[in-house]
Amino acid sequence: MADLIIRNGTIVDGTGGQPFEADIAVDNGKIVAVGKVSGRGAEEIDAKGKIVTPGFVDPHSHYDAQATWSSRITPSSWNGVTTTLIGNCGVGFAPCRPEQRDMLVRLMEGVEDIPEPVLTEGLPWNWQSFPEYLDALESRPYDLDVATQVPHAAVRVFVMGKRGVDREPATEAEGLAMARLAAEGIQAGALGFSTSRTINHKTKAGAHIPTLDADEAELSAIARGLRGIDAGWMQVISDFDDAEPEFAMLRRLVGQSGRPMAITILQRDAKPEEWRRITGWIAEANDAGLPMLGQVLTRPTGILLGFEISQNPFLGRPSYDALGGLPFEQRVAALRDPALRARILQERCPDASLERRVSRWDRIFPLNDPPNYEPTPADSIAARAEREGRDPADLAYDILLENNGKTILYRPLSNYTYGNLDTVHDMLTHKATIVGLGDGGAHVGILCDSSAIGTMLTHWTRDRRVGPKFGLPWAVKRITRDSAVAIGLNDRGILAPGYKADINVIDYDRLQLNTPEVVYDLPAGGRRLIQTAAGYEATIVSGVPVYREGVATGALPGRLVRGAKANP
Repeated sequence: MADLIIRNGTIVDGTGGQPFEADIAVDNGKIVAVGKVSGRGAEEIDAKGKIVTPGFVDPHSHYDAQATWSSRITPSSWNGVTTTLIGNCGVGFAPCRPEQRDMLVRLMEGVEDIPEPVLTEGLPWNWQSFPEYLDALESRPYDLDVATQVPHAAVRVFVMGKRGVDREPATEAEGLAMARLAAEGIQAGALGFSTSRTINHKTKAGAHIPTLDADEAELSAIARGLRGIDAGWMQVISDFDDAEPEFAMLRRLVGQSGRPMAITILQRDAKPEEWRRITGWIAEANDAGLPMLGQVLTRPTGILLGFEISQNPFLGRPSYDALGGLPFEQRVAALRDPALRARILQERCPDASLERRVSRWDRIFPLNDPPNYEPTPADSIAARAEREGRDPADLAYDILLENNGKTILYRPLSNYTYGNLDTVHDMLTHKATIVGLGDGGAHVGILCDSSAIGTMLTHWTRDRRVGPKFGLPWAVKRITRDSAVAIGLNDRGILAPGYKADINVIDYDRLQLNTPEVVYDLPAGGRRLIQTAAGYEATIVSGVPVYREGVATGALPGRLVRGAKANP
């Protein structure tokens, strides 16, 4: 008797091949048969009329803290993800000496928008070295599998202390020490080393991330330290302000390390076609035998705006900021006062950059249910205000007060220069990219893009109205097998005998993302945005259902993944 049999489903197996109807038998956490399965299973799922896919593999999340205090890696596990890779962008909490904890907390608070009280109360700090951090993760069961990377910022601070935080150059000895720590982490089971070279990553006080301008000598020492270890990639985010020499350096690091490199790829309004040059260079590197990938998102990278969350269109206006200390309900009550409303609407934010970010009305849109991540210019607050003969700020104020002040607006920031997702289409179909950048577990007060992996199915294979779509088998392959292979987990991402039984049973016609909402379920009552989805009839990890119709079964078969995995 098999542990589990999924019967009569339409199998979209992760290879990109055509769907077919079959049963799947699972035993001891592995798929043992795909076809007509006789006999009975200890548990059976009737998938007639449903699609059955491999579990989704998300290579870019930030659950480094959440995974230490929670066995539920939500929202990702609510959205069909069965394997996630944490430790991206050079930030994390290991290695860390006791006297350095505050430094890393302040950094994560700013870079990933996780409030300091949440981290202070939630982190158990039952580690110092990176291998000890892995031991701590391994002691906890999960609702999905968690894989890790060694974060450069933590390594730099561990070796250099305050000098590292202050971005002083590393000595040769310090570079070698960082290399040893990176190698130690990957030999203990991490799947890569990550770093950040973007000015957008700052502490809440405005200090840049310690790795921002780490010189080539430091990075080269680390890269050479990884050579000969048959696991892990190097993950990088960079502004590419001086694109050609920056990319040339990154390419040299790939040669020195002998390991692949994944680079964040975004379309920025200031240089809307620059990403094409960078992905072209990545393709050239691959042709030269230097493995590189671009990580792309399935929709715009953007923020959510609302009175209950971290940012809104009136942030920075003196009369609004004066309400900052009030509890949410009291703040909403105050915002309904006509006199205060008039003052706020008359004021301007003194920070021009912040004002462009939160009140550029032609790039701010209502976020409906289900949310539309490819709105047209006619959907914007500016366009609607013009149709109604109103001031856009006045209209936005009214909209945000709806639903007891809980309404959320959407502000795309990148990947949306031309007012549609045609550029994202080209990113997703580029031969040198993988799907990532969902940032689950991070930016919890301004966005919730862990659901973006589901956008690949809902928007790109079914719902898109303004441009070309993708075939379902190809889209499933992109968020399953392609991502699994990229991060070195060749044991998953395909529905075939011998592979790990991570599976989604999906009512494709009913599949949709729900509107993001605010909950207060983090340590210290911390606030975060979450997003659920409808249509996931079952999500299965290692052959055990963890969610049925979005409801947790109570099973926690997910574990820390140590090291790369071979094909069955």
